Amino acid sequence: MAIKVELNHDGVRELLRSPEMLAICEEYARKAVHALGEGYEVSAHTGSGRVNASVVAISREAIAENSANNTVLKAVLAK
Repeated sequence: MAIKVELNHDGVRELLRSPEMLAICEEYARKAVHALGEGYEVSAHTGSGRVNASVVAISREAIAENSANNTVLKAVLAK
């Protein structure tokens, strides 16, 4: 038995750019920053097609730690 699913492209676009989706992405990023400690911050914005949230190393120590150990990626994937 096959089921055909047809996406409402305008609805999906609206969902991907919604404040609710931004809040979800920011929550994941904040959890990662909490696990990482000082020297990291969350950056979030709405792009042309979807919302984006990033974890950014801002201190020299955090930048060096992330460069050596890929800590941001590990923290994000752990959540």
